Amino acid sequence: NTSLEKNAFRFATCNEVLMMVVGSVCAVLHGSAQPLMLLVFGLLTDTFIEYDIELNELSDERKECVNNTIQWKQNYTTAWPSFNTSLNQSVWGLMNNSTQKMTQFAFYYVGIGAAVFLLGYFQISLWVTAAARQIQLIRKMYFSKVMRMEIGWFDCTSVGELNTRMSDDINKINDAIADQVAIFLQRFTTFVCGFCIGFVKGWKLTLVIVAASPLIGIGAGLMALFVAKLTGMELQAYAKAGAVADEVLSSIRTVAAFGGELKEVERYDRNLVSAQSWGIRKGLIMGFFTGYMWLIIFLCYGLAFWYGSSLVVDTEEYTPGTLLQVFFGVLIAAMNLGQASPCLEAFAAGRGAATIIFETIDREPEIDCLSEAGYKLNRVKGDIEFHNVTFYYPSRPDVKILDQLSVAVKSGETTAFVGPSGAGKSTAVQLIQRFYDPKEGMVTLDGHDIRGLNIQWLRSLIGIVEQEPVLFATTIAENIRYGRPDVSMDDIITATKEANAYNFIMELPQKFDTLVGEGGGQMSGGQKQRIAIARALVRNPRILLLDMATSALDNESEAVVQEALDKVRMGRTTISIAHRLSTIKNADVIVGFEHGRAVERGKHNELLERKGVYFTLVTLQSQGDKALNEKARQSRASIRQRSRSQLSNLIPESSVPVTGELGPRAYAVTQADKSKPAPVARILRYNIPEWPYMLFGSFGAAINGGVNPVYSLLFSQILATFSVTDPVAQRKEIDSICLFFVMVGVVSFFTQMLQGYAFSKSGELLTRRLRRLGFHAMLGQEIGWFDDHRNSPGALTTRLATDASQVQGATGSQIGMIVNSLTNIGVAICMSFYFSWKLTLLILCFLPFIALSGGFQAKMLTGFAKQDKQAMEAAGRISGEALNNIRTIAGLGKERNFVDMYEAQLDAPYQAALKKANVYGACYGFAQCVVFLTNSASYRFGGYLVRQEGLHFSLVFRVISAIVTSGTALGRASSYTPDYAKAKISAARFFQLLDRVPQISVYSDKGDKWDNFQGNIEFIDCKFTYPTRPDIQVLNGLNVSVKPGQTLAFVGSSGCGKSTSVQLLERFYDPDHGRVLIDGHDSTRVNVPFLRSKIGIVSQEPILFDCSIAENIKYGDNSREISMNEVISAAKKAQLHTCSMTLAIIRDPKILLLDEATSALDTESEKTVQEALDKAREGRTCIVIAHRLSTIQNSDIIAVMSRGFVIEKGTHDQLMAVKGAYYKLVTTGAPIS
Repeated sequence: NTSLEKNAFRFATCNEVLMMVVGSVCAVLHGSAQPLMLLVFGLLTDTFIEYDIELNELSDERKECVNNTIQWKQNYTTAWPSFNTSLNQSVWGLMNNSTQKMTQFAFYYVGIGAAVFLLGYFQISLWVTAAARQIQLIRKMYFSKVMRMEIGWFDCTSVGELNTRMSDDINKINDAIADQVAIFLQRFTTFVCGFCIGFVKGWKLTLVIVAASPLIGIGAGLMALFVAKLTGMELQAYAKAGAVADEVLSSIRTVAAFGGELKEVERYDRNLVSAQSWGIRKGLIMGFFTGYMWLIIFLCYGLAFWYGSSLVVDTEEYTPGTLLQVFFGVLIAAMNLGQASPCLEAFAAGRGAATIIFETIDREPEIDCLSEAGYKLNRVKGDIEFHNVTFYYPSRPDVKILDQLSVAVKSGETTAFVGPSGAGKSTAVQLIQRFYDPKEGMVTLDGHDIRGLNIQWLRSLIGIVEQEPVLFATTIAENIRYGRPDVSMDDIITATKEANAYNFIMELPQKFDTLVGEGGGQMSGGQKQRIAIARALVRNPRILLLDMATSALDNESEAVVQEALDKVRMGRTTISIAHRLSTIKNADVIVGFEHGRAVERGKHNELLERKGVYFTLVTLQSQGDKALNEKARQSRASIRQRSRSQLSNLIPESSVPVTGELGPRAYAVTQADKSKPAPVARILRYNIPEWPYMLFGSFGAAINGGVNPVYSLLFSQILATFSVTDPVAQRKEIDSICLFFVMVGVVSFFTQMLQGYAFSKSGELLTRRLRRLGFHAMLGQEIGWFDDHRNSPGALTTRLATDASQVQGATGSQIGMIVNSLTNIGVAICMSFYFSWKLTLLILCFLPFIALSGGFQAKMLTGFAKQDKQAMEAAGRISGEALNNIRTIAGLGKERNFVDMYEAQLDAPYQAALKKANVYGACYGFAQCVVFLTNSASYRFGGYLVRQEGLHFSLVFRVISAIVTSGTALGRASSYTPDYAKAKISAARFFQLLDRVPQISVYSDKGDKWDNFQGNIEFIDCKFTYPTRPDIQVLNGLNVSVKPGQTLAFVGSSGCGKSTSVQLLERFYDPDHGRVLIDGHDSTRVNVPFLRSKIGIVSQEPILFDCSIAENIKYGDNSREISMNEVISAAKKAQLHTCSMTLAIIRDPKILLLDEATSALDTESEKTVQEALDKAREGRTCIVIAHRLSTIQNSDIIAVMSRGFVIEKGTHDQLMAVKGAYYKLVTTGAPIS
């Protein structure tokens, strides 16, 4: 453990070290208590047995008792008449003597019990307190270090990962340095002491028992090995099915378009079979090994008692008490060694977590935002210049973002950066804030390299307004105050007036004290934006950075915000990144970016003449704007604008998500996904078909439960044999008992196997059934459901893999556990009442406590994790908010504030932890000492019964051991198996999925179907937003119609809604407003499978499934079996260049949708495919979404789209004549998307 000591305890102060030392001493003393109790127990047994032997002897009328010794009577013959009296006296003498001894033993027990209580309390509370203090410190250090890291570090470490580290990993360290250490020390001491007693009191017997123990060890080892191997096999077997699920879910649109849902469910189910059989094998093997272990244990018992009794009876080396001491000493030692091993796992986990955490704590940030170093200039002019800056993001070292960029920004001017997305505009702005340092070259402010300036000071000069402004979950006034801490209310009001925010704030009921909600969720985009501007202004910055500050707004708010920005730009150095012309036109200088270089610079008119980057941007946009303004005039509606700038649409979106997108929203989502545990009855309903297996399993479990009490019966029977005076009878009895042990072992072996097999069979069948149902339910959801990032293919496949397999923890094995415990307790109590009801009643008074302590210990091992989690939630919220918005916080220079807020929140959990340490310690002590107290009371009372009522002493042992062992079993049952709670939650998540009613149902027969399907399509005023991005209007009143047999082509920049219109037609989504008519039927009323079977779709990247080409082609029509001839003829038609084409043609569809079908091919194959397409189009309604103008010139209707509606439509020639947007696209040869 040396590295653990070095690592985990490195933050311990002297006080804590002292606490841990004292706690360890207590743990060691506590550990030696159980073996001490054995010594008492041995003496106690001897007393009982001596007494019984004396009674036996006294019943022989030829002996008498004089001064407590038994001897032959002298005048044997004469004493007949006086016999009665003397017997009574001598018995009384004996009794008093043994009663005194019993009382003495009872006091020993009580004394040990009290000591155990105190030791247990101190050992736990001291360790837990010490750990709480250290963890508190680690948390503070970790968070403050994370907040100091440079932004590049955050790019490479996901926020989710940091949040888990702060909660789970630090909790793991806590587990490793808290109570686990104490418990480990205690158990280890017990192990050592137990063996010591064994060897000191009787080394021969100890060696015999130890000799048999490797068998158990081998069994356990093999079991672990096999289970690991079989689990591997099972996972591998499931991986096949998982791959099918993943493939299907990833290409859900293709599956839906071709109506292949049920086919896929079948394919998935076929692959589940092998996983199921491995699972059953695993259950059988586990049952086999558990049975084997019990068998060995019982054989050991038999051997030990047989050999031990011969040592007691034949050679008289041992007293019966010694035999028990040795036997139990070794037994307890072995048990404690077993129980100590889980602690080692906790240590290992803690060490692993500690390495990661301490690595971060020790890491020095490359750009330390809290450092005091660096110059502060006396006066700042505000000239910024980039000198040959080359830059790569640390998270993507292979992509060159800036390439020898040189730009000068003059002070007091407004400079606009324009260019396609990914050209490096925002990156340049981040370099000015010094979020990153350039790889080559330098950025200077007034001629000083900014790396030499003090960071906090530099950032305090800069005000920044981002595209998606981040507000913190507090009041408006507080949010503005983040700009400058010492700001007065008047300044805030001035700033809000400048930002055009004052009026709307005064209209809110709580004015400046209005809470903005998590991530500013309560405010509209325009309001958030203006608050953010006010926050930037309050700083009175020299340099203003506007990163697409208005692009997320609708026209009206945009005008207001723009006006505010124009007001505040005066006299400041301003850099504005924008895509809207309106925002750029009046800039002093416009700099055009492309591929990380500044390629052009000048005023609006100069750049238009150059016909470069800027020109392309302008032509496309002004067209869209004109149409939009007319439309807005007609409807007077404010139209929310697409948040990604139009300009970035000139270049296909880079596939790297914007960090902001998964910000607060993703965090809020994980919070909301808590489901209530499912009712067990419902889980069992799914398992009904397996009732015979469950019945057999329960039968096995019941017999296994009865084994414990039977063991105590045999054990007490052995004690009884020691008081038999006749050696021959004694020997015979001992042999028969040992045989009995062997029989019990064999029975137990078979029943364990039965239980293991039966329950694993029922469990695996349930798992398979649930997986199938779950997959079926998933494929039945509407496409919009898959857009939610919680339902990404990865998340869904894991859900199928883990949730379904965890559910079985609530049925089979759980029932087994309950049946087992119940029979155990039932048999024990019946047996005890039969032998001595008085003693049983006394012990039953203690039973609740024993059961409680058993349950409590089980609870304790799972720890107080839940309470900790709740206490940490407030701190977690702060850390989550801070990490999600780290850029904003860094820009405002507010790291220190968040660290202080976080540390303030840590106080409550810390106080709770200290209070918990005491409660926890006391409970632990109590749980440990209950058994001692029970023993003291029961043996004292048992002694009394033996004397007064002539109860045979072996029955005292029988009753006590039967009930005490069953009491611990009760504790186990009350704590349930750990999988149980998990299973219920998994099941709940599963049922949520099964119960969800999809908005567009694939499996239902409802809806219109009609015979002569024409393919007449009409879009009437369709408006649509994607459910996952409700703030972006994708279709904005689309009106267009196609007659049967016509070809319609959509043209436009990406994001204008071309593909979306096709998805509405397929009914992947339904429009929010307006209608899609097919042959005059409203699409929402048409039967989904019917509609999709009439549509053939060829998409950009045809997705082929992992099976043969012929099967892939047959996929095109899942409603019937397809002959090989049809496959071949379809393949000929499609020239087999794209399998996907063949897919579409084999269904013989009435409507053909071609989504950029040829864009992924080279020119040669494109020609061939184009011919094939032209052939395929004959006599079918066809909708083409094109990326190359050459492919659509012969269409019947060409519709040019921009911003979600059609700006012009007609044939190629008509549109060329109009000289509108289409004409410009064709003549300039600009790329469309």
